[in-house]
Amino acid sequence: MEQISISEIQRNLHKLNHFDIIEVVDKKRNKVKGYFLDGKYASLIEEMSEKFLQNTRKNQKSLRGVFSQYADPAKIENEKGAWERHVIKKYSKDD
Repeated sequence: MEQISISEIQRNLHKLNHFDIIEVVDKKRNKVKGYFLDGKYASLIEEMSEKFLQNTRKNQKSLRGVFSQYADPAKIENEKGAWERHVIKKYSKDD
């Protein structure tokens, strides 16, 4: 895969015309910043990203949903304000 620096893109934008995919590199930090894809791939990329977003939305759970299976309903009343009590106890100790 062809690599091109950010400053090279700024100076010679026409160099992007001859490639389908280019890896954009920050040479100062030696870090890949992204990829340039030719416009002919736009519909493919949009389709793939939409599928990814749909799958992500389907698989998301709230924290409450993830931990609710471990909750003990009998202890819920005692848990209210437990964090506040812990912090007050921790910082009100006489050292």
